[in-house]
This record gives sequence, structure tokens and C-alpha cells, in this order.
Amino acid sequence: MIDEFDVVIVGAGPAGISAAYILAGKGIKTIVFERGEYPGAKNISGGVLYGHDLSRIIPDFMERDCPVERNIVESRLWYLSKEAGYSIAFRDKAFYDRLSLNAFTVGRARFDRWFAGQAGKNGALVVCSTVVTDLLRDGNNRVIGVRTDRPEGDVKARVVLLADGINSALAAKTGFRPEPKPRDVALAVKDVIGVPEDMINERFGLETGQGVTTEIIGEITGGMDGIAVIYTNKNSLSLCIGANLSDFTKNKVKPYELLEEFKNHPMVSPLIKGGQPKEYMAHWIAEGGYDAIPELCGNGYLIAGDSGMLFNALHREGSNMAMASGRFAAEAIIDALDRGDFSRNVLMGYVSRLNESYIIEDLKKYRRFNSFRLNHHELFTTLPGLTALAARKMLTVDGVPKKEKQRAIWNKVRKETSLSKLVRIIWDGWRSVK
Repeated sequence: MIDEFDVVIVGAGPAGISAAYILAGKGIKTIVFERGEYPGAKNISGGVLYGHDLSRIIPDFMERDCPVERNIVESRLWYLSKEAGYSIAFRDKAFYDRLSLNAFTVGRARFDRWFAGQAGKNGALVVCSTVVTDLLRDGNNRVIGVRTDRPEGDVKARVVLLADGINSALAAKTGFRPEPKPRDVALAVKDVIGVPEDMINERFGLETGQGVTTEIIGEITGGMDGIAVIYTNKNSLSLCIGANLSDFTKNKVKPYELLEEFKNHPMVSPLIKGGQPKEYMAHWIAEGGYDAIPELCGNGYLIAGDSGMLFNALHREGSNMAMASGRFAAEAIIDALDRGDFSRNVLMGYVSRLNESYIIEDLKKYRRFNSFRLNHHELFTTLPGLTALAARKMLTVDGVPKKEKQRAIWNKVRKETSLSKLVRIIWDGWRSVK
């Protein structure tokens, strides 16, 4: 016997559950398949979410005991060489009160379970430990459901929403999305270090419930195009570091060795001193940007979240885009159900909503950013050391005239690079973000 639903959703992450919550709330028969033992089982603790997009789905999420770890009141940016680094930070009183929960940290395993629970209360059926192995199609090649690894596991639906992430076995098998190119994907490793709450507050200058995000670039990624982050949770710190998959392949670097070097950096080690490792995992990040976005809908199906490469690599925004795209997908599905038409032409309403939103606007704006980083490895090799040398020399009080110091710095710069290269980096960097 084949079960039938109005909508089948593949993946119980932020995109899939956002859609499920809205659809089920409208009385639409919705089922979500999740391959993990529970929603969030394949996510590690420590991530940043954004209140704006979550509140568009569940306005009273805090009253419903959303498992927030810390409200972000300060954002830091570090540029590191192997033994030194620059740090800039922005803290605003607005993030303490009127813009509270603009951004906040969560344990993804806890949050995803809570979020799926809200969808379940709305009437969605969330089925875990189930792998969707294929798409069902009719004689006209329209998607009409999914095949799962359960006995008699075919499930028919009027529409299928694919939201199973960047590392989708279903994508490779069905071809609904091309296999991502190595240059369009980052491989990241994350370590969660248990640190007492009062110690985190002291080391980061925080009060109870307040948090800091730190984003880090430079030589710390082993000369590869990459980034590291430190997020404050209630009683732990999430450390993550990663690099472009094509760079990992070329450089033969072991990700866990990169993470250990990061943890031993003199700007990082004092923050985690005395902490206890709690969790470790590796995961992929969609970094291809606008030009890597696949066809986001077809006859009988839509693609949302990381599955659709909807990730802003510069601002490290992904969960908000996942939630927004899930919401837009739900709205387009509701229109299609009202019309009784599940063709690509009708489901294109989803793409129209994306095009009119900040998602596509931002991804278009930064479409050159991925290429900029990949074409200028100096950002991760020579420049961090040169900038550290310049600061070290100018801050060392040793009786040497400043003019002589500046001459020595400039000589070192000319030996390592050229003025034309520096101008090109500045120009290309500006073009990638303007």
C-alpha cells in the first residue's frame, strides 16, 4: 500500500521544518523524512541563528522555550598570522535590548529537535531514521513522491520539497542538482569545548546570557582559502575551521591537524584553557554563491536551503536563508495546491519570491567573492605575516627611528610581493563586495 500526502519534505533542517510548520498550520497533509535518529542528530552543538527569519515563522519563539544559548551582543573579526594577529570588534547597546535576539547561538541538535516539535504540534508528521533513496515520477517525468528505505516505503505526494543539505546522496542519484564542484564547497571541522559559564563571561567580557561571535581569516587556515570561527554557548565554546575543498585536495592537509594548530594559536588558547572537549565533527558548507545555484524547481518539486546552495559565504549566513527559503517554498506550494497545478510554471512562484528577497539580492551582490578568495591566496599566505611584522616593528620600542622601521617594513613587503599585486588585491576585493 502506498501512502499519500499533499507534500513530502526531505530533510528536517531549518529549511524543511520551516516549510513543514507553515504547511501543516494550513491543514495541509505534510510528512518530513529525516535520515538521522532525530532532527539535528547530524548537527553538532554551536551555531548562529537569526531572530528575524525565525520570527516570520514562529513570532513567539521565545515564549515557546526556544533553546537559545546566548544573545550575540558583539561581533569580532581577527586577521591572524601563525603567531600574531589583528582584532577588531563591534559592540552595540542596541543588541542588549531593542535588537536583542537579532542573532543568537544555539545547540543545533537541541534547536532542531525543538523546531521539529513545533512543526509536529502544528500537524506535520516527522519520520526519522529514514533515508529517501529516490524520487517517484510519472510518465511525463513529473515528480509525484519519494521512495524510502522502509519496507513498502513508497510515498506519493502532490509536491516534494528537497531540503536535505549540501551533502545529498539523493541529489547525486537523481540528478536534480549537479554534484557541487570542489571550488564551490568548503570542508569544515568543529570542536565544542566545555568551559564554565562564568569563565566564558570573564574571558569575553560578558554578562549572563550575552554572547560573542569571532570570525577569523589569515594564515591560520594553512595558506588555504578558508575561515575559522569561535562562538560562545552557555557553557561551551564552538571552534570551527575549514577551507575550500579544492585547496584541501591540492595541499593534502589533514583537517584535524588544522584544528589543533588553530586551538594552539596564542590568541585562541587562552580562551579555551582548562576546557574539556565535548563534541567533534566534520561537515560541508555550500560556498559557491549565486553562480552555483541549481534549478530550484521543476515539475512537482522544489529545492530549498543548502540543497539549493543558498549560503552567503562573506557574512556566514545560511540558517536564515534556509528558513526564508523554506517559508517561500511553503507559500508557493500553497498557491499550487489552490490551483491544483504542480507544474514548474506554477512552482516558479517560489523562485520569484526568492528573487524579490534579500537572499538573491545578497548572493548576486557577492557573486565574485568566492573567485576573489580563490584567486588571491596571498590573503592566507604572505599578507598575514607581513601585516604582523609591520605591527610588531612599529610597536617595539627599541631606540630605532620610526622612519628606519618603515623602510625595513617596505623592503620586506617589496621582497615578498609587489605594489601592483597589492593594488590588484584591493581592486578585486572591492569589486567582489561593492
